[in-house]
Amino acid sequence: MTERPDDDVLGGLEPNQVRVRFPPSPTGLLTVGNIRSALFNWAFARHYGGKLVLRIEDTDTARNTEEGYQYTYDSLRWLGLTWDEGPEVGGDFGPYLQSERMDVYADVVAKLLAADKAYHCYCSQEELDQRREAARTAGEHSGYDGHCRTLTEEQVKAYVDEGRRPVVRLRMPDRPIVFDDLVRGEITFLPENLGDYVLVRANGYPLYPLVNPVDDALMGITHVLRGEDLLPSTPRQIALYEALADVGIGSGRTPRFGHLPFVMGEGNKRLSKRDKGSGLGEYMERGFLPEGLLNYLALLGWSIADDRDVFTMDEMIKAFDIRKVNSNAARFDPKKCEAINAAHMRMLPADEFGSRMIPFLAAAGLLPAEPSDEQLAVLRAAVPLVQERMNTLSESVDMLGFLFVDEDAFTVDPDAAAKVLTGDAGAVLEASAKALADVEWTTEAIEAALRASLIDGLGLKPKNAFGPVRVAISGRRISPPLFESLELLGREKSLHRLERARRTA
Repeated sequence: MTERPDDDVLGGLEPNQVRVRFPPSPTGLLTVGNIRSALFNWAFARHYGGKLVLRIEDTDTARNTEEGYQYTYDSLRWLGLTWDEGPEVGGDFGPYLQSERMDVYADVVAKLLAADKAYHCYCSQEELDQRREAARTAGEHSGYDGHCRTLTEEQVKAYVDEGRRPVVRLRMPDRPIVFDDLVRGEITFLPENLGDYVLVRANGYPLYPLVNPVDDALMGITHVLRGEDLLPSTPRQIALYEALADVGIGSGRTPRFGHLPFVMGEGNKRLSKRDKGSGLGEYMERGFLPEGLLNYLALLGWSIADDRDVFTMDEMIKAFDIRKVNSNAARFDPKKCEAINAAHMRMLPADEFGSRMIPFLAAAGLLPAEPSDEQLAVLRAAVPLVQERMNTLSESVDMLGFLFVDEDAFTVDPDAAAKVLTGDAGAVLEASAKALADVEWTTEAIEAALRASLIDGLGLKPKNAFGPVRVAISGRRISPPLFESLELLGREKSLHRLERARRTA
């Protein structure tokens, strides 16, 4: 058989057999690290024509919120990271909420215990701490020492008679665990560093190291792409996959792993969910485009080409290669993220750009949710004036608000007034109003009239001539091009604002 270029990734699978998963917790927060992981899994699945499974890991009930479930679904859909199986979609391997799979985990544990792949451990926390401290003092490995691996029936009975409630531990193999990481290459873990770990608490509650691999096995997951922070748990999970295969659970195939690099924040520290700029909600509120944000997050560890940063998601799907993910930590740069987003905003057709601004203008009370034809006409005309100047959609409120605000609610920014509407500003505004009183209301005619009056007539430099007019009209020192803004605002409102600013200058 001829070897295919991707055989080292697929491991003998057909491309459409690829199954990956994204398993968030419903805590009401998705971080940029979470999204980057979801994006890489999504792109991997789409590249090969496989399936992305959304699985909700909600066994940690103390951290879950009722709103968190829907927030997760809505956020992923907003991003365009659609899933093929999971909540609200269905599939053949449900339920997809771990809290609804407790009977599955109990059955698996029973089979592991019956096959001696796992065992009950009766050690108290105090005993564990004492033995670990003694091992550290002696310079030995301080992990679990296997005390309960070979208990006799009499010893078990004695513990039970004391009223001790055991945890369940996996019996780890006494050999190195070696695997080929798709991002980092071959990795080896030695047995002395891999103690038998807990699968089930003494209260019978299953832990993440059990439920995650069990669900992967039962859902046929072929590749696990996840954060570098989970790398230490990988050898234990591989041992569990092997134990599950021995008792007939799953396909018997251990997934291929790829551990994605850390995302670092300021101070070269790992970006935390508590850090500013780490949560998805911030980017939604600021008006980032989903495609712009995803484009930047893709760059945190991967690139489409050495000389290219901006690309569409379709282009990413076509080019994505997990083997080209860099294993070094990636630094999150807010300014570059904004610049990438701005590039995507410039790529939008004008009508679509205008439509995407409407929710932000509506939230600010400047437009109704369904603008009138007249309002839409003004918005469409304003798009060419601002599309090259904006980095996020929320900037439309400050940039275009002066066109839609009610005259009674229009205000001039105090800082702009203090810096610009001083000195000769009153005379400039009076001359501007006279020059514009009877002019044809077009951009060209407005510009010609103001230049003749303020620059030729008063001998002012453009900055001193047009600055007071800009502040009077827009309320701010920075606005869309002045002459076009005057045309869009209209003669009546423009003259009214010039007069009002003149009286306060």
